[in-house]
Amino acid sequence: MIISVDRSILHLDLDTFFVSVERLQNSKFNGKPIIVGGFSDRAVVASCSYETRLFGVHAGMPMKMARALCKEAIVVRGDMDRYSHFSGMVTDIISDGAPLYEKTSIDEFYLDLTGMDKFFGTMKWSHELRQKIMKNTGLPISFGLSLNKTVSKIATGEAKPCGELQIAKQMVIPFLSPLSINKIPGVGEKTYKLLRTMGIDTIKTLSQIPVKMMRKVLGENGEDIWKKANGIDNTPVKPYSEQKSMSTEHTFEEDTTDFKRLNEIIAIMVEKLAFDLRKQEKLTSCVAVKIRYSNFDTHTIQKKISYTSLDHLLKNVAQELFEKLYTRRMLVRLIGVKFTNLEYGFQQLNLFDDKPEIVNLYKTVDKLKKKFGNNIIKKAITFGSY
Repeated sequence: MIISVDRSILHLDLDTFFVSVERLQNSKFNGKPIIVGGFSDRAVVASCSYETRLFGVHAGMPMKMARALCKEAIVVRGDMDRYSHFSGMVTDIISDGAPLYEKTSIDEFYLDLTGMDKFFGTMKWSHELRQKIMKNTGLPISFGLSLNKTVSKIATGEAKPCGELQIAKQMVIPFLSPLSINKIPGVGEKTYKLLRTMGIDTIKTLSQIPVKMMRKVLGENGEDIWKKANGIDNTPVKPYSEQKSMSTEHTFEEDTTDFKRLNEIIAIMVEKLAFDLRKQEKLTSCVAVKIRYSNFDTHTIQKKISYTSLDHLLKNVAQELFEKLYTRRMLVRLIGVKFTNLEYGFQQLNLFDDKPEIVNLYKTVDKLKKKFGNNIIKKAITFGSY
C-alpha cells in the first residue's frame, strides 16, 4: 500500500526507563551509576544509567563484564510490577489526548498526528504532551517527530537524553546520511557486521547500494533496510487496544476423573498460551484455572505471581492451582487456563533472569515453532494427549 499523504508521526521513548523508575523510588540513586538486571554473574544488563555508559556498559551485556567495567555501579534487581504501573500511567496520559497511538513496548509509543497541523502545530502539541508526562510521572522522556516511524525513531535516539527533535520532510536525507547504519531499526548485530564487511558504514552509503544487491544479500529484509536508509517507511500506526487476558479451555468428549490426564492437558494448554505470550513479547502476573464438573458446577481459582512468560514456571503454578481446586473428585466436563495482568516485556525478562541460557533456549524453540508450526517441538509430557 502506498501512502501519498504527508504524515506526522511522533515517537516517544522513556529514557533509561527501568533506571528512572528506580530513581523515583530511591533518590539516593540520582547521579549514581546504576545497573538494572539479575544479581548473578550469568545475568545480563537490562538497563543502565548514562553514568555507567561512560565506562562502556550497555544493555544486553553480561553482568560480570559490566561490573568489571564499572566497579562503582549499584546493581538493582528489576521489578516488572513497578515498571508496569508507571508504563500504565504514561499510557493513560497519551490515550487521553492522542488521536491515534500504538504502544510497541513497555516504554515506547508511536502517535499519528497527521492533519493536526490544521488546528495547531504538531511540534507544539508534542512538546506539551512530553511536558505533561514528565510532570505527572516524574519520568524523563524523549521524542522524535517526522514523516514516518523509522525517521521518528532514529530522531528520538538522537534527541536523547531527555530531548525532542523534529525532522522536516526536506531534511530527512541530510539528517540520516551521516549516521551509522546501526541507527536503522532492524539492523541487528549480525546484519551490522555483514554490511560492515561490505564497506558500508553510514546510512548514506547504504542508501546508494542498488536495491537488487540488498535483496540478494539479505533477502526481503534487505529491501526493507534499503527503504529505511532512504527515509521510506509506509508502516501505519496501529490503534492500540489493551489486551486484558488470554485463555483457553478444553471440553472432554466424555467426562473424566483421570487426574494424570487432566494435569497433562493443563500442561499443554499452558505451553500453547505461553508461546502466544512470547510471540507478542508479553508477560503475565496472574494465572487462573477453571473446572466445570459434569453437573455444570463451575469453580475458578487464581494466583498472583512474578511476571513471566516461561511455560515451565507457569505450568507449575497452573498444576498447583488445579490440585487445590479439584477436591471433589467428581467427573470433570471442562478445564481451562487463563493468564491476566498482561504486560509487554519478554525481552526485559530475559535480562532479569539469572539463568539467561534457559530464556535463550525458549527463544530457539519459539523460532522453530514460528517457522515450522506450533507442534514441531513438544515437551515429553504432552505426547499422546489432547
